[in-house]
Amino acid sequence: MRVLIADDHALFRQSLQTLLESHDIEVVGQAGSGREAVEKTRELHPDLVLMDLKMPDGDGLEATEMLAAEMPEVAVVVLTASDDDEALFEAIKAGAQGYLLKDVEADRFLSLLESAARGEPALTPILANKVLREFAKPRRRQPPDALTDREEDVLRAMVSGVTTNRQLAAHLGISDNTVKFHVRNILDKLHMHNRAEVISYALRRGLVEPDEPGSA
Repeated sequence: MRVLIADDHALFRQSLQTLLESHDIEVVGQAGSGREAVEKTRELHPDLVLMDLKMPDGDGLEATEMLAAEMPEVAVVVLTASDDDEALFEAIKAGAQGYLLKDVEADRFLSLLESAARGEPALTPILANKVLREFAKPRRRQPPDALTDREEDVLRAMVSGVTTNRQLAAHLGISDNTVKFHVRNILDKLHMHNRAEVISYALRRGLVEPDEPGSA
């Protein structure tokens, strides 16, 4: 198993690397921010990313969402001190394959990483029960709201493979913050949780035609 560690505390990253390598798990790199985590995942192609949530320069939640959309073959397991239920649910919606607290016992932690490497959820029983209860709640399915012309432009670019905020901003000639605004509106209107889900939905329903190569 090849692992990338993303956490803004250097001492924690090094301690975690020592633990993993002592159990014959290869650590291919470290990242100290959300943006660096995405960049190093693209560069190093790990099997699994251990992702902290609260980091500078793009938090772990945003990085998880980007990786789930762009590199779904890479498992992202959130490793955080936050036991907030909303953070747990948002991480799973963003595409995380697991959510572990930093006070988890080493043996349990290593076992759950092996589960994640096999494509299974990496959740302790308590957190798994919380997720099951949350997602088992009945939800009234609503028809999607109409997208604006600019939101269609953003969705068309995403379907064409332009998925990160930076890429979308450059492709459309708008700011990163404007991209975030439009992406959030698209997710809300289509009642989707993350970019990977909305891209799949758009392709299935033929909501937009992909951009031609080289088009602006």
